[in-house]
Amino acid sequence: MSTRFVRSALLVAVLAGPTVVALMASPAHAADMVKVELDQARIYRLAAPASTIVIGNPAIADATLQDSQTLIVTGRAYGQTNLIVLDDQGETITDVQLAVLAASENLVTVYKGVKRQSLSCLPECQPAAVPGDDSAHFGGILGQVAQHNGTGSGSGVTASTGGATGSGASASTPASPNSQ
Repeated sequence: MSTRFVRSALLVAVLAGPTVVALMASPAHAADMVKVELDQARIYRLAAPASTIVIGNPAIADATLQDSQTLIVTGRAYGQTNLIVLDDQGETITDVQLAVLAASENLVTVYKGVKRQSLSCLPECQPAAVPGDDSAHFGGILGQVAQHNGTGSGSGVTASTGGATGSGASASTPASPNSQ
């Protein structure tokens, strides 16, 4: 009985041989995958000077040439696309898959029923706007960031006074959009 089991196992191994070899070859393609986190940039060095960069879906990732052999790849949205780089003769220098992934370090995800909220914890936790979060949480964070950035640059005063500055315009008495 045990001899029969061994023969069956050997037969399965022999028949599965090409399948096993094909499966073992698949991870080599993983080496052709460039991974970048959402809203992060990554340096990608090229083997030869580049002339043309093609991104399959520019909504997912962006790439710019820093110099003729250095690309800066930026994650724009979650997903996967491809990157093709050509030389000045139109020959392919590289053709790789790009995967834009979620940040994994210092990010805490809180679920409240079906609603998701993200926190960036470096070292204290603060709300973070991460695509896929509850829209009220996400929009609230983006609104606060926009308000903070506008206040810091002084553009908030100009925008609230309709662009008027100087003699007659006052930051303390801006026209309210609701007053008529």
